[in-house]
Amino acid sequence: MDSSSIGPIIIGSTFGLILRIFIQNNFKKRIFFDIQNTSIINFLSSFFLGILVALNFINYEILVLFYSGFLGCFSTFSSFIYQLFILFKKKEFLRLFFHYIEVIIFSFFFFYLGYFVIHFFLK
Repeated sequence: MDSSSIGPIIIGSTFGLILRIFIQNNFKKRIFFDIQNTSIINFLSSFFLGILVALNFINYEILVLFYSGFLGCFSTFSSFIYQLFILFKKKEFLRLFFHYIEVIIFSFFFFYLGYFVIHFFLK
């Protein structure tokens, strides 16, 4: 990464942070079933990543803007790890296991869904 990447990263991360805060503050914790707001953000982030991978950008500035900037600030991997740690501290190992599996499986599903949607509509 060179110094020309700083601008796109700042712009992308600003929009990623704004969208993450908006979702965390405005979505209810119950959407048909109990789900953490950070899980919703992880699922959306995976969906966006699937779309970006399917679009296969060649332009380096766009890659840096979206991958490193936007998705780097939008996704909540550290929050996910913290949630697992809290469950571990509380010795809620079954919930820890299911939360881990839930996030990994659904994140992969949403990644593939984003990838599939782009391939379906563009080909």
